[in-house]
Amino acid sequence: MHFSTASIVLGLASLAAAQLPAVPIIQKIATSATSCADTSPESECRTAEQAAPFIAKSMSDYEIYTTPEMAAIVSLMAFESVEFKYKHNVSPGRAGQGTANMQMAQFNLAYAMSIPSLKDKVAQFSTVDGLADDALNQILALVQPDEYNFASGAWYYKTYCDASVKDALDANPDDGFAKYMACVGAAVTDDRLAYWNKAKEAFGIN
Repeated sequence: MHFSTASIVLGLASLAAAQLPAVPIIQKIATSATSCADTSPESECRTAEQAAPFIAKSMSDYEIYTTPEMAAIVSLMAFESVEFKYKHNVSPGRAGQGTANMQMAQFNLAYAMSIPSLKDKVAQFSTVDGLADDALNQILALVQPDEYNFASGAWYYKTYCDASVKDALDANPDDGFAKYMACVGAAVTDDRLAYWNKAKEAFGIN
């Protein structure tokens, strides 16, 4: 398969956690993320320019360096967050579900526990089973700051998707994407494929 110069640049950008090279690639995937209608401090919306440095850093932090892997993760985050407009589940409004990866509450607890600066803040929780909505949303709020929000996809992939997913993405990206969707518990729908195809184009994956 052939990887374009742009995809290689993003790979280098992820290693260096650089901002500018990543922005046009993220923008090609989240095409509406050029501005936010709500710019208040409470807004969850972020532009591609705002999201890109955090996404690039997450790839470096979680040692994800191949373009098919990065493309798959970014396509999922762009789809799940409605192109970075939301950090929580809007429909049906499930308590505790969120981040750009739109993880379920049990994964947000595990994610918070994996972050040194947050683990003490969730030490009282051993499970999300039976927790009230307020407690679930309290856990979610801890991982909603941008540096955690936009790293959720890379964290989940590195934590829960085994080596067979990477091998599949390397061997045949389309087959690998289907395997990645199985890892996150999602069906391969036309909407998800549309984002995957935009990501392949943006990363220069044939």
